[in-house]
Amino acid sequence: MKNILPIIRKLKKQYPDAGIELDFGNTFQLLVAVILSAQCTDVRVNKVTPPLFKAFPDVRDFAECKIVDLEKMIFSTGFYRNKAKNIRAAAVKILSDFGGKVPGTMDELLTLPGVARKTANVILNEAFGVSDGIVVDTHVIRIGGLLGLVSRKLVVAKNAVRIEAELMKIVPKKDWSNISHLLIWHGRRICVARKPQCAICPLSQICPSSTVTVRATERRSKQS
Repeated sequence: MKNILPIIRKLKKQYPDAGIELDFGNTFQLLVAVILSAQCTDVRVNKVTPPLFKAFPDVRDFAECKIVDLEKMIFSTGFYRNKAKNIRAAAVKILSDFGGKVPGTMDELLTLPGVARKTANVILNEAFGVSDGIVVDTHVIRIGGLLGLVSRKLVVAKNAVRIEAELMKIVPKKDWSNISHLLIWHGRRICVARKPQCAICPLSQICPSSTVTVRATERRSKQS
């Protein structure tokens, strides 16, 4: 099993301030922002949410809004019809089943429309300080595969549930809430999908996919 401790240690040194990059003022706004972030950048979401939260200040406003108005405001985040439907339905359920408050357990969160384990883990980590799992997004899947933390088969299939289970086996529980932030920040800043910057990567000497590691292995092979 891959020893992940050196990876965590190096990433913490590289990104001491790693954390969520979505802007929000309360737990329901966090839920909305995370739903909007699916297949969309945090930068785009952070441009959409200020006027959105001004137009709909609380859960009841979202529950009672006209769906077409919500769709117009979130159009640029993509998949806006489905996102609008889920956001309003989640607001309705939170009002009817949870007294207007976003629930704080995994089982309860998973009953909300538009909420799967990734979103639920973000809510639990950021709003309640609970580590019930590991947030698995595209950066975590991709970099987890490059580092050899999860199997290529799972990466190709983008099986987030099984990837989360594999990571939970090797990541110390105290780092469950932080490992996704570290991998996401690394994916946005150095290990960029289109052009990984292996030459300046703090993991270049221990990453099996690094061009630095590959070249060194090729040189040793030629010399032997």
